Amino acid sequence: MNFSKIFVPVACLVLLGAGWRSYGWQGVAVASGALVMWLLLHFTRLLTILKRAADRPVGHVGSAVMLNAKLKKGVTLMHVIAMTKSLGALQSPKDTQPELFRWTDGTDSHVTCEFRGGKLVSWTLVRPSQEPEPAPAEALPPAP
Repeated sequence: MNFSKIFVPVACLVLLGAGWRSYGWQGVAVASGALVMWLLLHFTRLLTILKRAADRPVGHVGSAVMLNAKLKKGVTLMHVIAMTKSLGALQSPKDTQPELFRWTDGTDSHVTCEFRGGKLVSWTLVRPSQEPEPAPAEALPPAP
């Protein structure tokens, strides 16, 4: 069960109650002002992340290998969008769980991330196969 969906509203109510108990209406005003400031900070961060992502191609990242190294289980989709500065290309059907997003770099390497409930559960890095280049023919000494 996701306790943050319960904990955050309960913590807000406790903060408002503590403000009322300590200072009456003035305490409620200060506590509600703090809560509004907290909400505005998160809203501003969200808009900043989405504004940066809007200026980049969908599903593009500078280096898929570096993205693979930075990912951690449990981070949110918004955190991954902030790291890549790009919206991921949706690979799964819309509005179904799990959600699959892909970020590709200039070398056709890509990272496919699986999100359940907005949290990263797994990811895979795929690099294109590098076929060995044919060795250059060595110059043979001239025949006598």
